[in-house]
Amino acid sequence: MFDYLQIVPLFTAFFVALILLIVMTPLAHQFGLVDHPSYRKRHAGMVPLTGGVAIFMAVLVASVATDVWMRNNPLFFTASAFIVLLGMLDDRFQLSAKGRLLCQFGVAAIMAWSAQNYITSLGNIFGFGEAYLGIVGYFFTIVCVVGVINAFNMIDGIDGLAGGMSLIVLLTVVGILLFTGNGSAIMEPLIIVAAIVPFLAFNLSWKGFKGNKIFMGDAGSMFVGLTIVWLLVDHTQGPAAAFRPITAVWLIGLPLMDMAAIMYRRARKGQSMLRPDRKHLHNIFMRAGLTSRQALAAILFLGLCYAGVGIVGEILAIPEYVMFWSFIGLLMIYSYVIQNVWRMIRTIKKSMRASAKN
Repeated sequence: MFDYLQIVPLFTAFFVALILLIVMTPLAHQFGLVDHPSYRKRHAGMVPLTGGVAIFMAVLVASVATDVWMRNNPLFFTASAFIVLLGMLDDRFQLSAKGRLLCQFGVAAIMAWSAQNYITSLGNIFGFGEAYLGIVGYFFTIVCVVGVINAFNMIDGIDGLAGGMSLIVLLTVVGILLFTGNGSAIMEPLIIVAAIVPFLAFNLSWKGFKGNKIFMGDAGSMFVGLTIVWLLVDHTQGPAAAFRPITAVWLIGLPLMDMAAIMYRRARKGQSMLRPDRKHLHNIFMRAGLTSRQALAAILFLGLCYAGVGIVGEILAIPEYVMFWSFIGLLMIYSYVIQNVWRMIRTIKKSMRASAKN
């Protein structure tokens, strides 16, 4: 690992993010880029939504200043700039869901068509041989990119969740790259990690950072979503692929399943699938009695478990179709539990009360 590790880019990303997080706080209040408390957002006072902008700018500065570039970097940063701008506008003006979705498809097209970073093969996920997509891969990639962007956007509901989940995925990618002999690529995810860490310090009010809470905002959650899907596609496609596509699916399995379950529930009720509500996984944990930090720990642990399955499957070379159908089976179980979670919780609490009386 140390043969590929470059300290200067990491320190650059870390300190640029740290400085920007401090400098941009008064600007956020000046330009109205702040989050107001509401029935869905129960926090005290107006909180700056500049975390994502700081993370993006830190990654950009570190990449340019130290010449550590991601593959197709100009197009990556072009797509990222658009998604960050879209997030900022949404944070400030609350854009319509359809308008936001249309712009996300445009950003995904930059990745698939312009950067030629698209899914050409799904691997042997059905058990009948390699599933090649051909030209359909462009359109499939665009849908996947939009899905992952929104998965990370939707999961960003409590302090530290989107940032913490991003760290789990990015550090897991680093580990797999090292294990598969692709250590020369580890600086790409590590630069993002270095930029996210100072944000988490403010967001979670670590010692020395209390009293300066900052949110990632839609700009940040969509940026990390785009970055993660860009890296996953890049490292799972082509003859030099570092790991299998199904492994990538497991790495981001929890955000994907949570998004799918939420959208399915909303569709069943005749609601807009992009309509915000308070029925996400973190809301369920907190309504069940956990504190925000306990819910964060529980969800991140689940995220680690999903990533762990992906790692084990990759290392042991478990057949791709076994990994795929296991994922689909777990998705069905997850969706069923989410649809019936309150009935289950009431049953459990009733049993516990009955046991206590006896």
